[in-house]
Amino acid sequence: MFRDRKEAATLLAERLNSYHKQHPLVLAIPRGAVPMAKIIAEKLEGDLDIVLVRKLGAPDNPEFAIGSVDETGWTYLPEYAHQIVKDPRYIEIEKNNQLEIMRERRSRYTPVRPPLDPKGRIVIVIDDGLATGATMIAALHALRAKQPQKLICAIPVAPPETLSKVASYADEIVCLESPESFYSVGQFYRSFPQVSDEEVIELLKTAECNHF
Repeated sequence: MFRDRKEAATLLAERLNSYHKQHPLVLAIPRGAVPMAKIIAEKLEGDLDIVLVRKLGAPDNPEFAIGSVDETGWTYLPEYAHQIVKDPRYIEIEKNNQLEIMRERRSRYTPVRPPLDPKGRIVIVIDDGLATGATMIAALHALRAKQPQKLICAIPVAPPETLSKVASYADEIVCLESPESFYSVGQFYRSFPQVSDEEVIELLKTAECNHF
């Protein structure tokens, strides 16, 4: 169990130390991973930015991911999605809802600049943990299309079957813990508070001051 996101980020940075001073692009999946990615970017002397993806929530349980969508509208739907959702109109409506949230977040998080370009760079994608892996898969898929030199998925915790699903989308996976018994990401942190939009905006602003 990790004390908090700060401890998890510090441990991840140690595991990623081979990329120190190689100017990696460290991308957080908002919101929980942004404070972690800032720590990692600082320790590796890289750049911080976000990659916007959203999970598609199940009809009766929005916290359970039946898939995910990136900013372009590309959608990841695992096989079980069609067993849970019988009406394809639900998926289209949910996708459009999540795209609208991403558009709003993009306008708030990085209002005066476009996303940093991953082309030709070492790209490290951070989340505070994976359950189904759906959002990470969407993030890695979106970034692969932008031709990074190397694409790394770095997380503190994920179940083994999720790591197997994600593996084909990344060049390297760094995961600190992979327990068989897994119910939610939050169970592996003593302190796991929500990260607010305001915190994300402030973290990105201070990163821009350091790198631009």
